[in-house]
Amino acid sequence: MKLNKKLIVSGIFAASVLSGSALAEVSADKAEQLGNSLTPVGAEKSGNGGAVPAWDGGLQDIPAGYKGDGIYVNPFPDEKEEFRIDQSNVDEYADKLSPGQVKMIKKYDSYFIPVYPTHRTAAYPQDIYEATENNATQTSLIPSGNGMENYTKGFPFPIPQNGLEAIWNHITRYRGGSVSRNVGQVTPTADGAYSVVKFQDELTWRTALADFDPNEDENVLFYFKQAITGPARLAGNVLLVHETINQVQEPRRAWVYNAGQRRVRRAPQVAYDGPGTAADGMRTSDNFDMFNGAPDRYNWELLGKKEMYIPYNSYQLVDRGLNYDQIIKPGHINQELTRYELHRVWHVRATLKDGERHIYARRDFYIDEDTWQATVIDHYDGRGELWRVAEAHSMYFYDQKVPWYAIETLYDTLSGRYLALGLTNEETNPYEFGVERHSREYTPAALRRAGTR
Repeated sequence: MKLNKKLIVSGIFAASVLSGSALAEVSADKAEQLGNSLTPVGAEKSGNGGAVPAWDGGLQDIPAGYKGDGIYVNPFPDEKEEFRIDQSNVDEYADKLSPGQVKMIKKYDSYFIPVYPTHRTAAYPQDIYEATENNATQTSLIPSGNGMENYTKGFPFPIPQNGLEAIWNHITRYRGGSVSRNVGQVTPTADGAYSVVKFQDELTWRTALADFDPNEDENVLFYFKQAITGPARLAGNVLLVHETINQVQEPRRAWVYNAGQRRVRRAPQVAYDGPGTAADGMRTSDNFDMFNGAPDRYNWELLGKKEMYIPYNSYQLVDRGLNYDQIIKPGHINQELTRYELHRVWHVRATLKDGERHIYARRDFYIDEDTWQATVIDHYDGRGELWRVAEAHSMYFYDQKVPWYAIETLYDTLSGRYLALGLTNEETNPYEFGVERHSREYTPAALRRAGTR
């Protein structure tokens, strides 16, 4: 395979110019950096000589007090805030914040960045490391960039050559083979009034099915089912998604069960800037999980790395001693409960292609190097104005070796409203990993059976 020489780290990746061959994987010599100067997933193993420490394998010890029940305790309960970034000093630290974070600080005197010591807690199972190492020299983008060849699991591009490869790492990142969770979503008004929509989510990777068949559904990455369990007026509605890898060749398969009508129908609107489920217009379908779905409507530019204060090790936000009223405040969540650390991030810019439509004309992604998770995303409208600011308050599920999100927030800087998704403080059985699922459970017929009030 030939490497298209127009792809450089600072250049815009235009899928339309890529034709005739798939984009090549990295050389074997370069891949040897994995596990040596780079971590097994491609982050810089060394620290920065200051606040960012070297990666030493991640958090290996499960904290005392964790009962294995999906209710995660803080491994750093005695650490204190080192300093905070607020309206009095934001200009001093602006180079380590996103423009959206700066705008939030300047808009609200109650929004600030509490900075704590940095811990590189992330780690993954050994099979993910091994698959990622193989992917480095074997996995490649198809000519359009909207799918991959020779990929099964792990991170496809641990040493990314362009922005689209970096975003595929986010899309495909490991979140446990099969997991069920019970979470809440809120969309407060500008004065802080809110009601909670409750979801039961299931996420099962194709390779984790109990009846996994390598010759069946080869273009499917994972299966996702989301049932609304409250409030009563919405309870019983269910969404089913077969997440395809190449969504241009084969669009995402999505169905919804409407409990009021007692019928299943296809749901092509569950994509791109279609409305997010029960989100009161506060997020698009592709805002879920910070970003998901087909990347084909954007040009992707890899702008390099920078150090940045990002939400990290956010265990206080899942504290069972808190209720939602203590977290949800006017304009933004309670920043006293948040934790930010200095980490290295990849900066990826997505710019809407000519002739395509989306309510976001540009998105700037800041992706954590240790997890490939999008941790902050600034969204710009069609006029080029900064509109929405997304922050993912991440945590490490240490008994499962799964970095993921405690909650996701999406702030509308114009209306003063926001969305918070993934709340678990008041939910029973918030996370259950390793659930056994079969392919027959992710069919439209099973959706109909599951959709009962």
